[in-house]
Amino acid sequence: MEKKIKKQNTKIEMTKLFIEVRDLILSARKAVVQTVDALQVITNFEIGRRIVEYEQKGKQRAEYGEILIKSLSNKLTKEFGNGFSKRNLEYIRKFYLVYQDRTVRIAQTLSAQS
Repeated sequence: MEKKIKKQNTKIEMTKLFIEVRDLILSARKAVVQTVDALQVITNFEIGRRIVEYEQKGKQRAEYGEILIKSLSNKLTKEFGNGFSKRNLEYIRKFYLVYQDRTVRIAQTLSAQS
């Protein structure tokens, strides 16, 4: 009888250990995803900023912006693969233009998430 109780206690302890370890792993994975998402937002914002600064050089809208984005897309796609299509770079550029005046708020939000 005593062995049976000891075996049950061991089983309960192992279950508790499993749950604790599983929760740690799930928590870490969630933190990694949030950090990666935050870094992706920051990276896209900076890519957009650099595109706008390069193409405009103080002007409202550069005439050669389409050529610039297409060329940049081709080079980035060759080196890094998918994710840098002309359309994506246009969205990234637009993302910067929409949120450029809110950079402090974006940075605060992202740092709070990570």
